[in-house]
Amino acid sequence: MKKQRTFSKIARQVLTYLSALSLSALPLTAVAETFRLREATIADINRAFDDGALTSEKLVQLYLNRIQAYDEQGPKLNALISINPNALARARELDQERQQKGPRSPLHGIPIILKDNYDTADLPTAAGSVLLQGSLPADDAFTVQKLREAGAIILAKANMSEFAESYGWLGYSSLGGLTLNPYNLRRDPSGSSGGSGAVIAANFAMLATGTDTSGSIRGPAAVAGIVGIKPTQGLVSRNGIVPLTLSFDSAGPMARTVRDAAIGLGIMAGVDPDDHRTLESKEKSYQDYTQFLDNNALKGARIGVAIDFQGGNREVDALTEAAVAKLKELGATVEVVDFSPKLENLWPFMAKVTEAEFEPQIEHYLKTLQPPFPDSLEEMLSLSMSNQIANSEQSLNPGRVRGFEEALKHSGLADTEYLYIIHFEFPRVRQEILSAMSAKNLDAIIFPTMTCPAGPVYTVEDPTYQCQSDDPYIPGYLANVSGFPAISVPMGFTQQGLPIGLTFFGSPYSEPTLLGLAYAYEQATQFRRAPANTPALPGENFDY
Repeated sequence: MKKQRTFSKIARQVLTYLSALSLSALPLTAVAETFRLREATIADINRAFDDGALTSEKLVQLYLNRIQAYDEQGPKLNALISINPNALARARELDQERQQKGPRSPLHGIPIILKDNYDTADLPTAAGSVLLQGSLPADDAFTVQKLREAGAIILAKANMSEFAESYGWLGYSSLGGLTLNPYNLRRDPSGSSGGSGAVIAANFAMLATGTDTSGSIRGPAAVAGIVGIKPTQGLVSRNGIVPLTLSFDSAGPMARTVRDAAIGLGIMAGVDPDDHRTLESKEKSYQDYTQFLDNNALKGARIGVAIDFQGGNREVDALTEAAVAKLKELGATVEVVDFSPKLENLWPFMAKVTEAEFEPQIEHYLKTLQPPFPDSLEEMLSLSMSNQIANSEQSLNPGRVRGFEEALKHSGLADTEYLYIIHFEFPRVRQEILSAMSAKNLDAIIFPTMTCPAGPVYTVEDPTYQCQSDDPYIPGYLANVSGFPAISVPMGFTQQGLPIGLTFFGSPYSEPTLLGLAYAYEQATQFRRAPANTPALPGENFDY
């Protein structure tokens, strides 16, 4: 007891002495924050902006350094078709505006990359094709206008499968050449938004745009270990985007995190009088989808797991099983969903619709261009088969040429089989999906985004690639035929280090729900990791 009293007396004396000191005279040590560009989020960028540690001009230059090091040199990902020569000047303007007026939005002064089928008045838009090389549209696509108004900097245009269809040559275009997967240079980046997926995985920008006609946002997102949103058709305008099949075409954001993708979606969404489908979204869209991100969104949620897409690859199946277990651990109730055989592969219907729609829709776009560019599909076919192109290093994918030929043979929008599919088969698909969700009161349905990992690029053979599916993209067709929303998020990696994606799929305009669920899963798993082929460069990491 005597020792305890002595210690208490000393403690009181020390406290009395400290209280007598002027605390204002003591030096305060600030806690430094480390900025790391390689996996930085939009929030990280804005914190550095607000602190004065970073400017848009410096940020653009850091990204240009990465593009030079990894797209043009080093692994030579070849993910970009063009770079905006005015990006640095625009960054300086936006830096000045931030100082004088404050930021316009979370994207103020932040570089983004557009898929090469989004019209830009100041950069050529060629849909990846040498046939449209140098084509400068009269104005921006509606979504590009919205992104610019938000203060985003258009840094570059991403490579893509020519006219948004791959025909087996995933990642290739006659104008841009072959894009490689940043995680494995012998594997493809998927298609048709493969360039957009690769640039975000390799961190050439914060955000990219993609288009999704048959899984073309979600597939590239899955193999790039990033997030891709294929929104409800009608939530985001397609006006000013080179069409493939307007019955399926959707535009959406691609980013490294759910939050960043949600920021992009909020800016891109909105009613456009020049895209009639968006009229349906009036009062159904939000300018800020981040308000729906909730760590606890899976608690009490009812999730269906589609069992129709198993058996393609054992590692994909195992990761899907692990995802289901994680959802249960996070408080979700999981129910089995077994679709009818007709919903297990919708590609035959989709192929017929594409054959009918491509010619009239692409020709409508071509007629908005100025000479000397072709104004008909027949002229595009003739040019693609000419000696000047067919025997050059910029020849078209032979499958793409056959696609032109098949579309020209088709009777078009008056075809009776096409009309039957559009007016009877597709409504049946939508109703069956909604009935399956209603029967079990589901908030969403999950399945692997692709049934197999990224495949070998078409120029090589890779005996390590294992895939038992004739078409690994089959799960994604549900969202394209129905027009319903789907979000792909990282689900883990194969033993070879290839990313795999998990899709959250839901009813029309359920983006708030899907984003909440995807965010909760992302935050609990943290599967995202940067590719080893594109490490940090000097100057990208600093304390402030």
